[in-house]
Amino acid sequence: MFQQSSGCCDSLFASQEFGFRPCLAAPKNAFSCSMEKQKLFTGSSSSLSLKEQPQTKRNPILACRASRDPHVITGKDDAAVHGVADVIVGVLGGGQLGRMFCQAASRMAIKVMVLDPQENCPASELAHYHMVGSFDDSATVQEFAKRCGVLTVEIEHVDVETLEKLEQQGVDCQPKASTIRIIQDKYLQKVHFSKHDIPLPEFMQIDDLEGAKRAGDLFGYPLMIKSKRLAYDGRGNAVAKSEDELSSAVAALGGFDRGLYVEKWAPFVKELAVIVARGRDNSIVCYPVVETIHKENICHIVKAPANMSWKIRKLATDIASRAVRSLEGAGVFAVELFLTKDDQILLNEVAPRPHNSGHHTIESCYTSQYEQHLRAVVGLPLGDPSMKTPAAIMYNLLGEDEGEPGFLLAQQLIGRALCIPGATVHWYDKPEMRKQRKMGHITIVGPSLGNVEKLLELMLNEEKSDSKSAVTPRVGIVMGSDSDLPVMKDAAKILNMFGVPNEVRIVSAHRTPELMYSYALSARERGIQVIIAGAGGMVAAITPLPVIGVPVRASTLDGIDSLLSIVQMPRGVPVATVAVNNATNAGLLAVRILGVCDADLVSRMTQYQEDTRDEVLTKAEKLQKDGWESYLNP
Repeated sequence: MFQQSSGCCDSLFASQEFGFRPCLAAPKNAFSCSMEKQKLFTGSSSSLSLKEQPQTKRNPILACRASRDPHVITGKDDAAVHGVADVIVGVLGGGQLGRMFCQAASRMAIKVMVLDPQENCPASELAHYHMVGSFDDSATVQEFAKRCGVLTVEIEHVDVETLEKLEQQGVDCQPKASTIRIIQDKYLQKVHFSKHDIPLPEFMQIDDLEGAKRAGDLFGYPLMIKSKRLAYDGRGNAVAKSEDELSSAVAALGGFDRGLYVEKWAPFVKELAVIVARGRDNSIVCYPVVETIHKENICHIVKAPANMSWKIRKLATDIASRAVRSLEGAGVFAVELFLTKDDQILLNEVAPRPHNSGHHTIESCYTSQYEQHLRAVVGLPLGDPSMKTPAAIMYNLLGEDEGEPGFLLAQQLIGRALCIPGATVHWYDKPEMRKQRKMGHITIVGPSLGNVEKLLELMLNEEKSDSKSAVTPRVGIVMGSDSDLPVMKDAAKILNMFGVPNEVRIVSAHRTPELMYSYALSARERGIQVIIAGAGGMVAAITPLPVIGVPVRASTLDGIDSLLSIVQMPRGVPVATVAVNNATNAGLLAVRILGVCDADLVSRMTQYQEDTRDEVLTKAEKLQKDGWESYLNP
């Protein structure tokens, strides 16, 4: 039935007690293939099954890498490593995170096994093996661990006692069981981070209604009541707006027997997140801070990078890094944070795995969070977490209805997304549609947050629109009066020639100072990357963007007064400039500035220079051939 490597899998397939689902050769479309009908053999353990795939020709060496020694993973005849890493990574959980983890592993040909109770879980078709069984069942987890070189998680709600036992037996668990134990219990998590001086909302345990009332008297209302365990995506949280609502809030969470604690309400203005990766050598790298927007307590939209000052970004990154350093083990950690109105950063919670807030990294960063987690747990060098695109936005595809109506709505949205430039659709292939269930996500990348936000708005608009209408200007051309337009239009002509979207506005620093201030302050948020301004000094004093000032010749002084107003700006307010009335060069300089991160513009600029050179050479040749008199009188 299966071609196997020389004997190493005999006991595995001879027993029906523990079953593995081998991945076959990749189909033509590995992400949309349909599974053929499979047999299901049930053995002595009701939590496990051996799933038989249709016969296919397989590489006998890769059919199985499990050794008879349950804690030694061998390569091909124990030879040197061929490729990136010759180790099987076991993942407890086979949901969408496991699926994307398998996708990242496949690029490096690293084998991933998943343990998940669902026969058709999202990771099932992409994993090297899928063991059908519960990751909360001790016997199942122990048997699964025998086939892995390193064990990790895509969900923290696993049997931590078994992980601790496995570590004592020498099994390599990353992150460590001690970390999983801390993270599983949100109250214990708060206590741990409090001991390490991580800023948190105030909290306390409650065991009865009197304790809840004391917490209300101490912290005030509204009061956040939380379950210690099995709380995620808004589940396990309840808000009491007054003492009268305490009983109903506690009842909604299942009562005090479930284990509850309270947090003082955090008056946040934004929710932030930082993905932090920790290597086996304790090295730390942090991804850019992102803003998360929630819908019914579920992460709905992620904006990368977060639109905030460098000081706040650094503070958020430092706190996230300190929190992860206090934990044990390698892997990717998601640190969720609150930004308060007085610019404090408070830690909300930590997940010891890839996270919804890091989905965008697949398209927007040099190393995705999934590849990074793989690198970390296997022991490879950590990758570059920086963004390779200026901006990205992630939109969670949540179920809007039950069953087929929900699938239809999702299909319509996906259809619109596929027409959006810079958009990538991820579908998790879950067989059942439910309201608010995470079914997939869409990431849009672009030159600015303003640009990707416009594209997202266009995608969500059910009325048909042309995606070209959502193109965001990259250069703003501003002037104090329409009398400057005959000069400033030359900058617009150059930008149009190079295909650079631009806008032309009248913004007077003297007659409409509020408008000028508003324009300069909002330009970056709207996607503007360079500003070309008549004079331009006042604009440069407000915006962090590069400003190119064009001295415009007036009725007196031949533009020298305008030129001097630019070059005499005080230290700390830089303004580039060009010759009087030379808006053409301003446009060319803007193109060169944008070309730093745009290879197409660099190529076009090179071609422009060659064309200009050829034009001069042609004229020189004609002058030399025909003489100056004929040249002037053709």
